[in-house]
Amino acid sequence: MRRGLVACAFLVVVLEVASGPSKTAPANSIEFNRDIRPILTENCFSCHGVDSASRKAGLRLDRFEDAIAPLKGGQRAIVPGKLEESEVIARIMTDDEDDIMPPPKSHKVLKPAEKELLKRWIAEGAQYQPHWAFIAPQKADLPKIKNSRWAKNPIDFFVAARLEQERLKPVPEADRRTLTRRVSLDLTGLPPKPEMVEAFVNDKSRDAYEKYVDRLLDSPHWGEHRARYWLDAARYADTHGIHFDNYREMWAYRDWVIQAFNQNQPFDQFTIDQLAGDLLPNRTVENQVATGFNRCNMSSNEGGIIDEEYLVLYTRDLT
Repeated sequence: MRRGLVACAFLVVVLEVASGPSKTAPANSIEFNRDIRPILTENCFSCHGVDSASRKAGLRLDRFEDAIAPLKGGQRAIVPGKLEESEVIARIMTDDEDDIMPPPKSHKVLKPAEKELLKRWIAEGAQYQPHWAFIAPQKADLPKIKNSRWAKNPIDFFVAARLEQERLKPVPEADRRTLTRRVSLDLTGLPPKPEMVEAFVNDKSRDAYEKYVDRLLDSPHWGEHRARYWLDAARYADTHGIHFDNYREMWAYRDWVIQAFNQNQPFDQFTIDQLAGDLLPNRTVENQVATGFNRCNMSSNEGGIIDEEYLVLYTRDLT
């Protein structure tokens, strides 16, 4: 099985490394990116995040060194391991409308379970993590499971462990005809051709499934199907989006993305081409077409716009 960009099933990893003084955490401990960052992002970062223009009280909670720094009054928002000295805890637990955080005018309210998570996190040392993209994945040990005979690959061990945790049993294995349909829809977005189904059903070799998957990956529909997810994230559209929303020619970029998936282009080159393909030495037309990524934002073709104003709008949209 090849294909570096294959996104089937699950990728199970343990993410370590933290921006604060962290160690490898036990499996049942709180993880900042998974458990805490979503709470802070939803309720706190609008006033205590990266944007200095909207920051209140000089408090920044998205970075460890800022969160533990003394405030003007001498208090500290977070004191790792010490709930009674952490102003964050005092503010989220108070009933005083002048002190409670998030403030009532924000129309955000922390749930009891979220408050408990924040308390546990600080009690355990308030370990931070950088953005997941900057954390090197590390291979996790396979969990111990009761039904080890059911597991046929490492991913199955993790699935079985969660099923056992939820006191559930795995469903019976799908028959071959059902499996061909599921895999084809997942990899290409289309049902399989009848002859492919029959070939797989009648293939008694040990690598029959692998060969069937390879046939689907060799289909041009693989790239068409997978490219949809990237194009959605890039906000690809065939119209401008502002004012008259007229047609704009972006299909060349769309076709480049499809081709990149079908050619199994390495992800680092995939991103470099889109961000700066026109700046590469010995650049090709394809490199330059790839930079259409930078024009997928909403735009306008109305003749009366102010160029400087829309340059700001486009730049803000891209960032």
